[in-house]
Amino acid sequence: MFPLRRNRRLRQSEAIRGLVRETIVTPDDFLVPLFVTEGKGIKEEIASMPNYHRYSLDQLEKEVKDLWSLGLKSVLLFVKVPDNLKDNKGTEALNPDGLMQRAVKTVKNAVPDMLVMTDVALDPYSSYGHDGVVENGMILNDESSSILSEMALSHAQAGADFVAPSDMMDGRILEMRELLEDEGFINTGIVSYSAKYASAFYGPFRDALDSAPVDMANVPKDKKTYQMDYANRIEALRETEMDIDEGADIVMVKPGLCYLDIVRDIKNEFDVPVAVYQVSGEYAMIKAAAEKGWLNHDAVVLEQTYAIKRAGADIIASYFAKDVVKLLS
Repeated sequence: MFPLRRNRRLRQSEAIRGLVRETIVTPDDFLVPLFVTEGKGIKEEIASMPNYHRYSLDQLEKEVKDLWSLGLKSVLLFVKVPDNLKDNKGTEALNPDGLMQRAVKTVKNAVPDMLVMTDVALDPYSSYGHDGVVENGMILNDESSSILSEMALSHAQAGADFVAPSDMMDGRILEMRELLEDEGFINTGIVSYSAKYASAFYGPFRDALDSAPVDMANVPKDKKTYQMDYANRIEALRETEMDIDEGADIVMVKPGLCYLDIVRDIKNEFDVPVAVYQVSGEYAMIKAAAEKGWLNHDAVVLEQTYAIKRAGADIIASYFAKDVVKLLS
């Protein structure tokens, strides 16, 4: 007696595996994070993120043209702000001629059809390295939210297609949406970091932007009073529902691989696009293990990418975007 159904028949060759594959990854799935710095002719590797760089504006122009040629059509901009421009209220974030505002214009001038998203957070601009205003050892929610909303408006005025608040202040999506509407930016979208966890995987990113919390009296040593407890699951659904109700167009889960259960929960529960941020620590671990010869770099990168997409991600923010697209081609 033989089994009438042999599942292995559909695994016999790459051709049949490709034909019945359930999850497909394309360049359109990716959002490419880019780090921008002041200066000229600068393309400097980030020590804790091998083969990933900070770009001055002239080099940013070259990079986005290269991305476009590979079929990568969306970028997420972050800026490294000089220390002399940092303060507790992120004043430089509202400068219409600030680095972020000039970066948006640079990308749009270089590749007008490139989708530009901008990081809306105070930590790159904060003298304390926090995503909000610090007072008496606390992060002030409402005061921070108002500044972040003005920051989002400034990015929209510079030409950003979407703003991406990554701060996790309560109520900031509603305040941001109302301000953008009042100022006529009705088509500027909001990508909300709805489920951003207080993760240990952010270290290399903070190296890239010099945005880690400072160690001093009356300054919170970490971000656990506003980023989510990684032990929590239902809370992520509550946060996401509130952001959608307040006007978020896309919701994001951050980090990626350790939180794919959250991605699936949100995808099952809500009818909006879901983004996942495969963060700097995830990138750095693969790079380090591959350098040691402990992992096959390309195989692991592809496997993790498909896992994120399979879990329900519509959009993948990843430092591996260029690698994956080249591997797929």
